[in-house]
Amino acid sequence: MARRFLLATRSEGKLRELREIFSEFGLEAIDLATMGIPETARENNLEEFDTFEENALAKARYFFDLSGGMPTFGDDSGMCVDALNGEPGVYSKRWSGREDLERQELDAANNAKLVARMRTARAEQGPRFTDAGRYISVAAFKDAAGEMTRRGEIEGRVLTIPRGTGGFGYDPYFEARCALKAGYSNLRSLRGVA
Repeated sequence: MARRFLLATRSEGKLRELREIFSEFGLEAIDLATMGIPETARENNLEEFDTFEENALAKARYFFDLSGGMPTFGDDSGMCVDALNGEPGVYSKRWSGREDLERQELDAANNAKLVARMRTARAEQGPRFTDAGRYISVAAFKDAAGEMTRRGEIEGRVLTIPRGTGGFGYDPYFEARCALKAGYSNLRSLRGVA
């Protein structure tokens, strides 16, 4: 029987990717809905810290407690763009400021802001402009014995014209500078590598 872990996310995109990653290691990933953990307003404020590590740990700790102590993985991830002084960074999910949007609509608003800010940066920075950026993903684990985090970073370039299909979030606007596993979308592969 596979070892069971709780995934501290309600994002369908992340759940899809994380289940695939976990299954490659023979692990069973359980989502919050399956555990019967109802969604609360408090969840929207878990990512209140200045680092991916602190945000990932906050999620793992919160849902570990709510689950009654089931070993829990939390994560925080985002894109950091050099020309934008590291933005959106830990604010990637809600960077557009559109608290009224969710899922694809929120992704579209975030990506529209990204494209606009990149075009402005190109015009203002001239020859100093760079499209370099990185995708950062931090996984946090919490169980009764303790907790830990692991950080992964993938270098790449930020696009202003989307490429590819599938994925979610900033996927269409990030091109990795490394060879990716065949059959994976950029971000799924990036999350797996990280």
